[in-house]
Amino acid sequence: MDRLSVRVCGPSAAGVRSERRVGCWLSDKKRRRMNLDAFIRFCIDLTQPLGPQGPFDIILHKLSDVIVEAKHDSQSQQLLDNFQVIYVSAHPDTVLLDPLPAMAKLLDRFVSGRIMSQLNSSLRDWRICSPPCLEVHSGSDLSSIQQAVIRQGLTFPLICKTRVAHGSYSHEMCLLFSAASLADIHPPCVLQSFVNHGAVLYKVFVVGDKHCCVERPSIKNFPSGPCDRKTIFFNSQKVSKPESNSNLTSVDEHMVDPPSPSSDAVAALVKELRAQLGMALFGVDVIVNIGTHALTVIDINIFPGYEGMPQFFSSLLSHIQSVLDKHAAAGSHTTGGSSEETVGVCHPRTSSLAFSITLFCWGSFSSTSFAASSFLNPVSVFSESGSLSPSSPSSFFFSLSSFFSSPVF
Repeated sequence: MDRLSVRVCGPSAAGVRSERRVGCWLSDKKRRRMNLDAFIRFCIDLTQPLGPQGPFDIILHKLSDVIVEAKHDSQSQQLLDNFQVIYVSAHPDTVLLDPLPAMAKLLDRFVSGRIMSQLNSSLRDWRICSPPCLEVHSGSDLSSIQQAVIRQGLTFPLICKTRVAHGSYSHEMCLLFSAASLADIHPPCVLQSFVNHGAVLYKVFVVGDKHCCVERPSIKNFPSGPCDRKTIFFNSQKVSKPESNSNLTSVDEHMVDPPSPSSDAVAALVKELRAQLGMALFGVDVIVNIGTHALTVIDINIFPGYEGMPQFFSSLLSHIQSVLDKHAAAGSHTTGGSSEETVGVCHPRTSSLAFSITLFCWGSFSSTSFAASSFLNPVSVFSESGSLSPSSPSSFFFSLSSFFSSPVF
């Protein structure tokens, strides 16, 4: 890798900003996964007012972490209030990637389940569907739940998922094999018919108008219909890790592998969900029904880890550039979701390809003060071969991606 050097800069002397400023609000865990630890020196102190630390043209965030924690943590609630009530309302020009109302939909599996069920009709011609599911609000009456399972057309085995679709606990699931085993669930939760899929899961990662499909291990096939097998409790994140060797993922050597998803069908799915969700950064878990070969959608995720997606950073930066360009060209309103959706007005546009990146940090860094006046301007990033030209976005994005992945700069 070429050695990279960085020059930091701030607003121009004339008071007009010559760069696009991108604020990032990510958890410690997310920051580490995305190799952003090198930017700790650019963190902003969240215990101080956010206004003077801006303004930002666009904010890349995963506030779902804060939203979930705010329900039981006063500090997280305060951070959310400071951001949403004080900062966002006072800066309607700033684009949020992704919009908070859109993200809120996917935090509730009751809501995301309804979105997935609509695919049964909207994408029928592509043979894309979602398994039957049931919202269970309380578990006080086992008989009522058993009757609702029959009424909704669910078939055993069933997968039980928590209603909250974020946080470590949201990955704790169980496989139910009979009506009696419904006594093992802990409402509120979602029940979903299990579909045999040859122990292969496909994670579709979406970044704006780009997406990729990554194969992962998944749960093995089980005989259809009720049986006396005991409930199986598992962590879906561990089962579907690339290196997973769980007993749940072991397959019969004589089993026929399911076909890979059609690239055209996946593209149609991504297009439909982008329109429905109004989001640009999300993941979709899909499987291929071992019997019907139908592409089956089983989950939608907010701002996933993108592990295995090639050129993720170049895709992300390209999308940010596209959003800001559309925002400026429209002179009015765009969101990070589909290009037709708009919000806010743009800042004065600059013709140069320039970003200033500042990290909003929370968690273990939320009470630590960092220099709020420092900015990273990628136009000032050089390689040993010479200066990068703003008119060469492909080389710019490649070099900045390498920079992001570098442990030091």
